[in-house]
Amino acid sequence: MSDILWIQNGRIIDPLSSRDAAGDLFAVNGKIVASLSDQQKKKATIIDAKKAVVCPGLVDIHVHFREPGQTHKETIETGSWSAAAGGFTTAVCMPNTTPPADNSGTIQLIQNCIKNAVIRVYPSGCITVGMKGEQLASTGSLKEAGVVCITDDGCCIQSNELMRRAVEYANMFDMPVLDHCQDASLTEGSVMNEGIVSTRLGLKGWPASAEDIIVSRNVILSAHTGAHIHLQHISSATSVDIIRRAKQRNVRITAEATPHHLHLTDEALSSYNTDFKMNPPLRTETDRQAIIEGIKDGTLDCVATDHAPHTDYEKDREFDFAPFGIVGLETALPVTLEVLHREAGINLSDTISLLTDKAAAVLHLDAGNLQEGANADITIFDPDEVWVVDPEMFLSKSANSPWIGCKMQGRVKSTFVGGKLVYDGLRIVS
Repeated sequence: MSDILWIQNGRIIDPLSSRDAAGDLFAVNGKIVASLSDQQKKKATIIDAKKAVVCPGLVDIHVHFREPGQTHKETIETGSWSAAAGGFTTAVCMPNTTPPADNSGTIQLIQNCIKNAVIRVYPSGCITVGMKGEQLASTGSLKEAGVVCITDDGCCIQSNELMRRAVEYANMFDMPVLDHCQDASLTEGSVMNEGIVSTRLGLKGWPASAEDIIVSRNVILSAHTGAHIHLQHISSATSVDIIRRAKQRNVRITAEATPHHLHLTDEALSSYNTDFKMNPPLRTETDRQAIIEGIKDGTLDCVATDHAPHTDYEKDREFDFAPFGIVGLETALPVTLEVLHREAGINLSDTISLLTDKAAAVLHLDAGNLQEGANADITIFDPDEVWVVDPEMFLSKSANSPWIGCKMQGRVKSTFVGGKLVYDGLRIVS
């Protein structure tokens, strides 16, 4: 393939530059350029994007690629394949690996594994040693090793004093702190949202207040310290309201929603299918609508998948004992388009923005736009193609998806990283 790329006849959407028009897109040596010379056009690889949308490569700031230590579920390489198939060209992997990524040596191991990825993968580091919530990890050495943020995702620091010290320390290094908001004293043994459905199913309920309390705590700490705290996978209507009011006071809080919390409710658990078991749990229709409103008014900053692969034998257990989490990279785009664009009426450019430049902005990543000089990370998708989710087609190692057998509208046709084709609509192109 030539180092010169010429994508023709597409609907070019670049939210950051407010570009949304039919036209061509050009790249030379892995960078977006305004035009090609006649000589370059003769050498270019030409892609016909007729009837397709051409947009920045999607950005996911919350994925679990499971390496090191849990490679039976996913590796950074297979996770990157799944991401590319979903149109993602940039991903930030969480540190709840085995061992946890709480030191520079483990980060270096992850960096070595990242070399096998077909997309751009950035590591995060732990807030605390071993993710135990007892002793701070060395944020400075983690940053030197290349992490873009710190988080104990999967766990939540219960000590308010320790969290205060963590965000103060991270602020010295201009390092965002990502928090999984969960008061553990309210959720021990809980497996789904607390409410009418949990009562009917006889499953222990997980109150939304467990999230709301920690969201409130983090807003207070951010206001007190000036530190940037990013709130992960918001699921509660009350949390959305707390964040909205914090932003009105210019508190340095950002927050994300997941495709599954935008699309599904706790009613989906009526069949006891463990592919609908996730943390935080699916909540009520009232919560779902509040999340959508939070996206529409800017309270929630972006969409992130929380891609969490598990093997079939781990998920195929009694509901109480199955692990939390679902895969989400290969279905994120059509689900987001369905809920936010077609149902909620958000225009296509603004919907794409939530998966590109707005996601990149949270962690200050060099990604998510098609401006001249930017990396030629590009996704081409057909917004109208209808397809059925088939686990045999997943490029992830795992297939624990709540959308298996469902019809989706919108499908990725090509993914480019640095101007090079990495996914052709069917397979990874090496």
